[in-house]
Amino acid sequence: MSTLENFIREALKNKASDIHLVAGSQPFLRTSGKLQTLRATALTKKEVEDIVTSILTKAQIADLATRGDVDAGLTIGEISLRINIHRQARGLGLSIRLIPAVIPSPEDLSFDQALLEIPNLKDGFVLISGPAGSGKTTTLAALVQMMNKGEARHIITLEDPIEYHFDEENCLIEQRQLGTDFSTFADGLRHVLRQDPNVIVVGEMRDPETIALALTAAETGHLVLSTVHAPNTAEVIERIVNVFSGAQQQQILVQLAATLRLVVAQRLVPAQAGGVVAVREILVPTAAIQNAIRQNNLATIRSAIQTGRRQGMVTMEQATNELIKAKII
Repeated sequence: MSTLENFIREALKNKASDIHLVAGSQPFLRTSGKLQTLRATALTKKEVEDIVTSILTKAQIADLATRGDVDAGLTIGEISLRINIHRQARGLGLSIRLIPAVIPSPEDLSFDQALLEIPNLKDGFVLISGPAGSGKTTTLAALVQMMNKGEARHIITLEDPIEYHFDEENCLIEQRQLGTDFSTFADGLRHVLRQDPNVIVVGEMRDPETIALALTAAETGHLVLSTVHAPNTAEVIERIVNVFSGAQQQQILVQLAATLRLVVAQRLVPAQAGGVVAVREILVPTAAIQNAIRQNNLATIRSAIQTGRRQGMVTMEQATNELIKAKII
């Protein structure tokens, strides 16, 4: 573990978000969204293999041999890591995300008013979208921590893997990990409804069954928070709806119109003061948007966001221009 610890130490010193260790290549850090090398010489195949064998269990090594990649969570000292290990042409590669020991506050993440109100919701469906590495998991963690400081609720998270760890304050928080505590997100959701939750956090909407079960949970009085890979809020809705067809699609449209509470699309951009800042597009499901979803008239949603500032909506372009004007980016 000493080699990996050295890389982590360098990453912390450089305030990096990610470490990339690939056999046959120089080690890289990602800092403020940009890659930088850590040393001039390439990592050997054996160096990377030694790091991998020090991280993985025998079962995970078997999975790696069979499937070609495996996800793992690891804690070294106070630093939590989310690791993907994969085969590549010259050997093995690792992509390591460093998870801050302290969950960022809403102020740290510059939450808009619409996000600040999410912990007050009693039920419904909230979606956070954006590309990989855009801070979706961090946003979810900050929302859960806000709830943790409020009224007593039972919160269950389904994660892949567990990244942020919560110290219970006012809430009972159960964190469950894919592959260890449940087999698939759909299976985890199917059984979580029997566990008396108030809030369900689903790491990612990956398949139609997971989406359908999440909507049913939101429809039956639970607050469900999850993430989707989509570049903007209108496309979030389109992607969810287009996963289904026929009579099932119509049912999903009705459920989504009834349960959707907020959609946030975010991406990270370099800040003038250093580091990165989130730019967020926000969709608030007004009566007009709910009707557009029910009628599968999704093409009108984009224009509704552009003209919905009074209802708390903002487009990515508007949010970007505001940050430029404020000299934040």
